[in-house]
Amino acid sequence: MAVYTQVGFDNASALIARLGIGKLTGLESCRGGIENTNYYADTTEGAYVLTLFERLTAAELPFYLNLMKHLATRGIPVPNPQADEAGAILHTLEGKPTAVVNRLPGHHHLAPDNAHAASVGEVLARMHLAGADFAERQPNLRGLAWWVETVPVVVPFVDAAQAQMLEDELAYQQQLAASAAYATLPRGPIHADLFRDNVMFEGDELTGLFDFYFAGVDTLLFDIAVCLNDWCIDIDSGRLVEERAGAFVDAYGRVRRLDGTELRLLPALMRAAALRFWISRLWDLHLPRDAAVLTAHDPTHFERVLAQRRAAPWHPNR
Repeated sequence: MAVYTQVGFDNASALIARLGIGKLTGLESCRGGIENTNYYADTTEGAYVLTLFERLTAAELPFYLNLMKHLATRGIPVPNPQADEAGAILHTLEGKPTAVVNRLPGHHHLAPDNAHAASVGEVLARMHLAGADFAERQPNLRGLAWWVETVPVVVPFVDAAQAQMLEDELAYQQQLAASAAYATLPRGPIHADLFRDNVMFEGDELTGLFDFYFAGVDTLLFDIAVCLNDWCIDIDSGRLVEERAGAFVDAYGRVRRLDGTELRLLPALMRAAALRFWISRLWDLHLPRDAAVLTAHDPTHFERVLAQRRAAPWHPNR
């Protein structure tokens, strides 16, 4: 849990009033997340989430908010940013850029089965298709360029074997990204962080995807790889649960067919996704920001996942 900026009830109430979504009746800090300050905001008209952005700037945020609005209007179950009378969906609170979105119903499935994984695969494919005509372009800010910049920063905090794997994998991913095959991969807006705690279910029905603040334009395959590395693994070992991974990929493919190059490069992108989150968790642990409450995620989890993806590449049976 992280709360970087304390929000006063009166200030939050004034913002809610400007948005015309009722009168604020409750304000509670949210558990989970380490990038932004989040509060649950209950009003006389509904339930919302108020987010103050701690790293992203006002210049960067329109991409994320407009993408969410775009997807919501096309029937994808994502938070819908609330606009003021002028139509603005980016606001300011406590001196920070701020958004208010509707709170999605349901709860997390932190121990998913094949059916849950398949539901995520299906909705992710629908999201990728719905985003195909989104005109705005912003790169994945936690993509390869960020890895190249950040690995030298975190290497001093790890042992020699870990440093070797980080540097070897980074070199492999740089070579992959420069290849002709990689250049043909379909690209578009991706979520880039669709972990178990960013999806809501009511019973077995998927009711929402949220936390789009790592989204960017990248290969669609990277989004799939991120999901496989979280939804379809044994958490303790990082081992891929192949039956569940197959259910995810099959459900995705029924909505948006994966081409031959995507299927061939999927194991390499699963390595890329593991590397990305190992680097970011090392960075969060060893170079933390001040926060009222902050618990960094364990970086050794994605070290294990990367080691598994390198040792046992997985190809779907298609």
